[in-house]
Amino acid sequence: MNVGGICNRNPVTIRKAEGLDRAAELMRDQHVGYLVVVQPHVNGGLEVIGVLTDRDIVVSVVARQADPRALTVGDVMTCQPVVVDASSSAGSALNQMRRIGSRRVPVVSATKALVGVLSLDDILKDLSLEMADVSGTIQKEQTMERALRP
Repeated sequence: MNVGGICNRNPVTIRKAEGLDRAAELMRDQHVGYLVVVQPHVNGGLEVIGVLTDRDIVVSVVARQADPRALTVGDVMTCQPVVVDASSSAGSALNQMRRIGSRRVPVVSATKALVGVLSLDDILKDLSLEMADVSGTIQKEQTMERALRP
């Protein structure tokens, strides 16, 4: 299955001009540690221009004793993040995630509009469903063999 079919299609987004305190509130309220920073896309939808993680806030702001109310998302976000195409395979996306050392990546359409966010959890869930199918097939084969050849 391609990543467009297994990603979270309701990503939490924010604009780069928003205050960092607002980003932290959004993370808390939505129970996420990853925001996709977007702007309007020329073909409609949203264009990914960055990502912001709770770790970014801790390392770049809290650890440096900066005032989060004085900073914007654009001051701290990772610009031009690696994205994966919605038609990519889970294996291809996983290779990209491993290469950049990230648990999550934005998923975009062929026109580069935001589709969702793919996480390692999404990939693990998909793999576990596939493994359950494999296991079920083996069990069914054994059941059929017993029924046909007692």
